[in-house]
Amino acid sequence: MAVILKTEEEIELLRQSNLLVSRTHAEVAKLITPGVSTLKLDKVAEEYIRDNKGIPAFLGYKNFPNTLCVSINSVVVHGIPSSQELRDGDIISVDCGAFLNGFCGDSAYTYSVGNVEEKVLSLLRITKESLYKGIENAIEGKRLGDIGWAIQNHVTNHGYSVVREMVGHGVGRNLHEDPIVQNYGKRGDGLKLKEGMVLAIEPMINLGKQEITQDNDGWTVRTVDGKHSAHFEHSVAIRKNKAYILSTFEFIEEVLNNKK
Repeated sequence: MAVILKTEEEIELLRQSNLLVSRTHAEVAKLITPGVSTLKLDKVAEEYIRDNKGIPAFLGYKNFPNTLCVSINSVVVHGIPSSQELRDGDIISVDCGAFLNGFCGDSAYTYSVGNVEEKVLSLLRITKESLYKGIENAIEGKRLGDIGWAIQNHVTNHGYSVVREMVGHGVGRNLHEDPIVQNYGKRGDGLKLKEGMVLAIEPMINLGKQEITQDNDGWTVRTVDGKHSAHFEHSVAIRKNKAYILSTFEFIEEVLNNKK
């Protein structure tokens, strides 16, 4: 495992690329409403990234055909944008990556569409909380297992299940770098965290069973029981006492609060 430690200058460049991703999310958030197609969201995201001197990180990655991964309801991750329109009561995970100044930003957020039933809103809330529980452990001297355990402990205490096959990762000049960041684990286990590591932490949490299946398109991953799944992701830099979160949900939540 070759983990690349980042300098302070590189971490600042990573922050800039992650802010571009975060602002792209906000542009997408403005459009999330019943009747909008996922392809429309994708086009807006691509235009915004390019208009701001970025390059979509997912487009063409292992032949992925689009800028965003858009995953509705029982789709966990890697849903492909299409003419499918959002419906009242849906949830949609939007995962976005962009290169800026040679470094990659990566962040995901699960949005509710119109009136979503309370048990699904609860899944979103707990998944997002679990992300921050993981981030609390993303500090020098802790281990990868501490991040995974914190996420797993929080969601299983609320009756949800952790997707095991899909993981977070290091991020830097490449979209996916070492190490793998699991959303489950044992405290005190795994690679020791060092200042300069940059990780994309991304819990993918299911309302029902943890098992997943992949569609014939080679990308779309969905829950085996057809129940909803939620996904939130931040890119963070390891620090001594507190992780430095490079992406932000503030722009998204400002848009969502204005829509209420």
